[in-house]
Amino acid sequence: MKPIYIDYLNALDIEALAMTDAEIIGAVEAGLVAQGKGQTVIEPRVHLEPDPSFHGHFNVLRGYVAPLDAAGVKIVGDYVDNYLHGLPSEFGVLNLFDPRTGTPRAILDATVITDMRTGAVTAIGAKHLAKKTSKVLGHIGARGTAYWNVRLLDHLFDFDEIRVHSRRPESRDAFAAKLSADLGKKVTAVADWKSCVDGADIVVEASRLNEPQPLLKTEWIKPGALVVPYGTMSAVELSLTDIMGKIVVDDWGQCKSGKFGSLRAHVETGRLSEATLHAELGQIAAGLKPGRQGDDETILFWHRGLSLSDIALGKAMLAKAGTQGVGQRLRFA
Repeated sequence: MKPIYIDYLNALDIEALAMTDAEIIGAVEAGLVAQGKGQTVIEPRVHLEPDPSFHGHFNVLRGYVAPLDAAGVKIVGDYVDNYLHGLPSEFGVLNLFDPRTGTPRAILDATVITDMRTGAVTAIGAKHLAKKTSKVLGHIGARGTAYWNVRLLDHLFDFDEIRVHSRRPESRDAFAAKLSADLGKKVTAVADWKSCVDGADIVVEASRLNEPQPLLKTEWIKPGALVVPYGTMSAVELSLTDIMGKIVVDDWGQCKSGKFGSLRAHVETGRLSEATLHAELGQIAAGLKPGRQGDDETILFWHRGLSLSDIALGKAMLAKAGTQGVGQRLRFA
């Protein structure tokens, strides 16, 4: 047997790559297009909850993207109390394999990949589903994925006003300050949910709740807005889907089942079903189904997170690392 090597990118390597906003969005959208064309295999995520008292769980995401010639498995921990230990709420590892032989090809730190690809899916959803003239963003939540939501959305829309809110004042203030510095425009931290989302053109709900609580009121949603709720625990009212002209998800297979998710109650009560679902985002990105068809449409986009987005972004990072001499090669066998 010939020697087998694994390409390894740690967090410092990925930072050194300095992936641009356009590179991140482009890689993730290519994965979504492959999904829309039926060129992927996505297994619904599974969870491991070691102990409820730990206030966290692991997500295991599995997928295959034929155009990229890659299969992958990502394991990411999601622990809401990690800030008490000076740690990010999420840590992840992405493993990439040869889909024909099962030979391991690469290991990547997937913590920032998770953040980046989540923000990219939010942004790509808005690209196809939000009004082109959207100028006000209201964002709930300040966890790792939140930064890339705001940054990549602003890359596409160049907002006139960005409002952010999270439960802890020190968290939201620091979040707004970092975004203001990085985006070169004012980002306002607000003290309550209503002030954040009322009248916004795009509303993103990425809250960190320990249990479902309807903090986002349907009456605050502006007609014609795009609403993107993806918190682990639901923060929306059951009536939210009643005002929507279209409901779009990233993958119906994993949205229709499982313990977690912002619209879990809507699925269980029949408000969201295959009959009421307009499309998966990949079908829209591939041009197989329409996205927004008028400024008066109020649209909801719920994404749970796709293994194929991790795989696509990981492959793009490995390609860039190869041209820049970044990363390490590990002897496997």
